[in-house]
Amino acid sequence: MSTQMVIQLRDKESARSIHSAIEAYRDRLQASIARTQRRLAKFEQRYGVSTTHFLQTMTAEDLAEGDMEYVTWAGEAKLLAGLKEELAELADVHYQLP
Repeated sequence: MSTQMVIQLRDKESARSIHSAIEAYRDRLQASIARTQRRLAKFEQRYGVSTTHFLQTMTAEDLAEGDMEYVTWAGEAKLLAGLKEELAELADVHYQLP
């Protein structure tokens, strides 16, 4: 099911500004995803396991720095999932500019 939202603006330039803001947000999400993936890759390289394996089987005791490292790695994984979800939502946005 799709939802349509109507935004009424004064002029065409305002519509272009809204479109540009959404595109800039999409770009920031993509940059954040890339940065988070790089952070996750460091953990994966350090321990020789994927993040999926880490989340499914490992505990803080399995990591050199214990709880703090576990929370950081798991937090980055959760952040990545949220960023990807937001980007996917934006992929379904369609514009009809004047």
